[in-house]
Amino acid sequence: MPGGSPVARAAGYARDDELTCVMEITDVAPVAMPHRIRGRARVAGWLTPVPCGERTRAAAALLAERHPVGELLALDHAMRPPEPGGPAAGIGPAGRAAWTLLRLEVGEAYVDDLWGADTVEPDDFATATPDPLVRHEADLLQHLHAAHGEQVRGLCALLGDRSAMVCTRGPATPVALDRFGLRVRFTDEADRPFDARFDFPEPVRGVSELRRAMHALFDASTG
Repeated sequence: MPGGSPVARAAGYARDDELTCVMEITDVAPVAMPHRIRGRARVAGWLTPVPCGERTRAAAALLAERHPVGELLALDHAMRPPEPGGPAAGIGPAGRAAWTLLRLEVGEAYVDDLWGADTVEPDDFATATPDPLVRHEADLLQHLHAAHGEQVRGLCALLGDRSAMVCTRGPATPVALDRFGLRVRFTDEADRPFDARFDFPEPVRGVSELRRAMHALFDASTG
């Protein structure tokens, strides 16, 4: 967090006291369409400053790698405590603390998205592995929409009885993509949007396997 932000200051003043925090996350589809919000999540817990030490440098390096923006790039090379045992901070212009590392100890999490709504146990949250396509999903969906629109629309042939009324109406927009499959938004006979999920034969482990899985889907829709 920016060193002078209210959150960083509150966490620094709290020290050993518990500072409760609720982080709300909104997932927005990277392709323009009506009703673009794909899901919302809420993570609640306790916020504490990260004290200086080896774990601080490791956390700073990871943050700079995941979010290579401005001063964050050098955060792992410029850590200092404002006082012994104090929170770690990146040095900004004129020696001011530009960034403060904070840790959120998760007490509960809740997700409401295209797949449904449910709580997430903190242990499951901590050990969860990111989907292998998560870093590429936005670019892949935009590419599918811009360069393979007709093939994406052609997937409506796999919808069985609904295909006759869907294949001739409105756009077909790729909404979400993960290792298990592709979700596409169609329009029904009443001009209402609805999502269809097209599962891959087996989970993909990267972009190269995704290409083969997408070709299999497109081939199935034209066969």
